[in-house]
Order: sequence, then structure tokens, then C-alpha cells
Amino acid sequence: MSRRRTLRTPQDLLDAGLISDARAVDEVARAYAVALTPAVADLIDPADPHDPIARQYVPSAEELVTTAEERADPIGDAAYSPVKGLVHRYPDRVLLTPLLVCPVYCRFCFRRARVGDAEATMTEAEMDSALAYVAERPQIREVILTGGDPLMLGETRLGALLARIRAIPHVDLIRIHSRVPVSDPKRITAALARLLGDGEKPVWLAVHVNHARELSPAACAGLGLLARAGVPLLSQTVLLKGVNDTVETLEELFRALVRNRVRPYYLHHPDLAPGTGHFRPTIAKGQALMRTLRGRLSGIAQPTYVLDIPGGAGKVPVGPGYWDGEGATVTDPQGGEHPYLPG
Repeated sequence: MSRRRTLRTPQDLLDAGLISDARAVDEVARAYAVALTPAVADLIDPADPHDPIARQYVPSAEELVTTAEERADPIGDAAYSPVKGLVHRYPDRVLLTPLLVCPVYCRFCFRRARVGDAEATMTEAEMDSALAYVAERPQIREVILTGGDPLMLGETRLGALLARIRAIPHVDLIRIHSRVPVSDPKRITAALARLLGDGEKPVWLAVHVNHARELSPAACAGLGLLARAGVPLLSQTVLLKGVNDTVETLEELFRALVRNRVRPYYLHHPDLAPGTGHFRPTIAKGQALMRTLRGRLSGIAQPTYVLDIPGGAGKVPVGPGYWDGEGATVTDPQGGEHPYLPG
């Protein structure tokens, strides 16, 4: 049955048959934002207690368990924010967070302590300050719109923002990180696709998708609109225990993405956000998965497995190694070792 209203409260989830006791998640809902769009809710099988879509979006009491290493700002945004709404961690690119609302709220979100606040949308003066910061620094070549979800801005506001960024001479490209194509695909219209595809400076869209079932017919149709409009498409996936931490699940996802003209870009190890320990596999598990996928998938379907170092030191690849310089051997995707003596 189609659910036409975004689910935002424990009672909504109970009425939809997605939880059995609203009181069990009341405290979670008070601490962290809750929202499931009809598009997401329709993907969930309420009869499956291990449904991988539900695990990503439906709150659980496990989120109330915070471990010692977890932190509200796990990747150190605040330490690298010279003006409100902007993060400048790497020399050549900045993050810009025009708003902090999303169509859905993922239970593992690394900004979960901040997202959901409609009052945090950047004012015109704050945006002026952020863009002036970019304009004054010619080393900045890329502006990444994130949040929240930038595609929640609406076409008029988004178009005006893209035009302002494109007008900065030294900015070569814009990247948008979004969950909208899978969580609220009706927002991907032909007009939006043209808006993103037009202009001399490209807009790259990185779609957050963690499971092949999220690529519904509506989602695939939206991705097709974007691809045909000339928007380069990447994907970002978070490796999540109980959602996609098997070779078969990741292989199905990455194959589905390339069929839809989306290049798998990053497989993220989960960040140390509060209350997310039940989602984190070990890095060794992730490396083993990537090693197996190397022998099963084309190179264009292989993302880079990365860890965002806590505190703001940046992302680094943490995938398996194949070359042993000391032993002068190389390991094949099946685990066999071979001698290799470079000239």
C-alpha cells in the first residue's frame, strides 16, 4: 500500500506498521530527527525484521547507546569552518551547507546532531559571506553543496546559487551531494535536470545510495533524466552492518548503479557519530569485502573504500593492499601470491 505522507513521529511509524511500540523510540525521536518519505516507506517490508531499508531509516533504541569514541562532530567540520555554512578542510575545495534539512533522516548520519533544523538555513547575508570567502581565494577550484540536502532548495533558489558560484572565475566545478534521487525521486524533474546540466561549468551529482532496492523504478527514471541532461553522476555508499555488509549485496548495488550510468565513487566506513555503533563493521571486514569484489566487478564498478579520520584530518583510502615491496610479491583477487620483480 502506498503511503503518501512523510512519516515524522513514532506514532506515524506505528500507524504505518513499521514499529511495534511507539514508546520504544520516543526518546530517540526527541534526540534525532525522523523522516521517511512515501518513496522510502513503500520500499520497506514491515514483515521482515531485518529489512535493510528499514534499518537505514526507522529509529531504534540502539541509537541511545553512545560509546566513548563517538562524537557529535566526528569529522571535525567545526574546526575548519571559517564562516558560517562553509567548511574549508582541503586547499582546493570547500563544503557549503545552504540548509540542514533532508527529505529523510538516515539513522547513521554523521551530522545527525545537527540535521533537521529548518532554522539553520543560511541567510542571504551568511551566503554572501561564504561566497565572498571563496571568491577571495583563487586556490579554491571546487564548491561542494551538501547539508542537509541541497536539492531541497527548490529550482529557483538552487539555480540562483549555482549561478553565483559559476560566476567565480577560479571555480572549475560544483559538486552536489544528495539523497533525493532515491529518497524523494519525484523532485527529479526534467526542469531540474536541465538546470544542473546547463552552464559552462559542470555540476557533478553524488548520489547517496546504500542498497540496490533503493534504486526503485522512479529513482532510476530520475537518474536517467539527469544522465540524459549531461549531469555526471557518482555514488556514495556507507558500509553498514546489517544493510550491505556482504559481497553479494554490494555487488548487486554497484552493478545496478553502473547500469543507471552512476559511477561508484566512495564506499565510506561509518563515521563515529553518536549512537551509531550498531552500524559499524570492522575495517578488516570492509577490506575483505573490497578484496573479493576486485575479482568480481569491472573497474568502473569499484568504489574507493575510505575512512574520514576523526577530528578533521581528512579522508584516506583504507582498502586492501596487493603489493608487498619487501617480499617482492603481488596478491591476486583470489588471494594467491605471485613473485614480481620490477625493473
